[in-house]
Amino acid sequence: MTRYLIFFFFLLTSLFVRGQKHFDFNTGCRQAYQEIIRLKLDAGQVILDNEKKKDPDNLIPYFLENYIDFFVLFFNEDPSEYKARKGNLDKRIEWMNEGPESSPFYLFTKSLIHFQWAAVKIKFGNNWAAGWEFRRSFLEVRENQQKFPGFPLNTMLSATMQVVSGTIPDGYKWLSNLLGIKGNIKTGMQDLSGFLILPDTWATLYHDEAIFYFLYLKFYIENHGAEVFAYIRQNRLDLRRNHLYAYLASNLAVNDQQSAYVQEIIRQKSSDHEYLDMPVWDLEMGYARMNHLDIDANVYLERFIRRFQGAFYVKDALQKLSWFYYLQGDQEKANQFRAMIQKQGSTVSDADKQALREAGSGVWPDKGLLRARLLCDGGYYFEALQCLQGQHTDNYTLPEQKVELTYRLARIYDGLGRQEEAIAAYLSTIRAGGTLTAYYAARAALQIGTIYEKGGDRKKAIEWFQKCLSLKDHEYKNSLDQKAKAGIARCSE
Repeated sequence: MTRYLIFFFFLLTSLFVRGQKHFDFNTGCRQAYQEIIRLKLDAGQVILDNEKKKDPDNLIPYFLENYIDFFVLFFNEDPSEYKARKGNLDKRIEWMNEGPESSPFYLFTKSLIHFQWAAVKIKFGNNWAAGWEFRRSFLEVRENQQKFPGFPLNTMLSATMQVVSGTIPDGYKWLSNLLGIKGNIKTGMQDLSGFLILPDTWATLYHDEAIFYFLYLKFYIENHGAEVFAYIRQNRLDLRRNHLYAYLASNLAVNDQQSAYVQEIIRQKSSDHEYLDMPVWDLEMGYARMNHLDIDANVYLERFIRRFQGAFYVKDALQKLSWFYYLQGDQEKANQFRAMIQKQGSTVSDADKQALREAGSGVWPDKGLLRARLLCDGGYYFEALQCLQGQHTDNYTLPEQKVELTYRLARIYDGLGRQEEAIAAYLSTIRAGGTLTAYYAARAALQIGTIYEKGGDRKKAIEWFQKCLSLKDHEYKNSLDQKAKAGIARCSE
């Protein structure tokens, strides 16, 4: 009789334990995560579905499904998908709340879910809600650090938020005031760098995701573009089978004036249909082809406009299409795409704001200056310089065009490594363009600061970064201010 009672007791105990919600990042969940982080979302979902059937009380599969929502919404911005998926945020937080507080994943999962939805809500224009999501994420990971100081995933997330918070531009000061925190670029980047070399199971699992954060911050905040691409090459990041890496590299290359490299990345990435279908590939290729004045650039940009359901960079893409037809001599089509800028897309990004301003001005850019701009943006400096051979400010009537000439020459000289000529042209740009709404003077000040920083003269670098901040009411104000503040922070450490 005693034997049966003992057996019955253990049976009840095992059933009770099995019925408790828990966090088990088992082998199947790790495989699913690795598929998802490479943007093979369907393959990851299949594994998660199987894991949920095997252990319905394991909360990790539900946590990882948030990655799928995040990637779909962040990259494709489809309003219908957002409507269908936005309720998942509250559901997942409720599920995570059912897990044991004794696990470091109890707060970490909630913090990362809030972090991802903050980014999504910014994409859909809900900045206030995004601020609250970011704040929740910050508070949760900070609490988790206090409870589980040895849990490495806290470092990955908190360091990323710390770096970002240290460079919030004036246009988003409400967010930093809301958070009540001050970031530290140096500490945050050191923590992220340290995380990448930790001999730890969790650090190894989350290595790809941490690299994504690390390289973006190193590029945009630390302004170390050369180090970013050296890291990609030296660590042999898989740009073919990992589409998140491919996007990272191509997106940064577009912004680092490496259009030829952008095309190489996109053409060589795997075409397997298991990867998330993203119209952004056409946008990146369209930019790269446009920056070489290729006659098929419109094919990619028009396909992006047709397929993309979101709002970010739509106005910018339409501006590029208007320029394409303008340079081809098809003014009717150029006018059609310029008119579309007024109706489509959003004005969240500085590039979209600038496109809208130009469309409303009624003024078309000088064709020679425009060709030089595009070629310079693509990294084709010698070809860009040829476009401006024999040009002088006296050849232009509009003040903006006179300033643009000196600015374009400065950027070309800068790209060619002719620093003294670049600084002289940047100074001319600032003198002539300091009161204009065009961004040329502010960017010129930023570039001078960058030149001095690279040369080791931090004092002069800070002076020019501060000069950039002092210029008001110009295009790209938020993004240029963020870069200038990051420069000051770097040079002040």
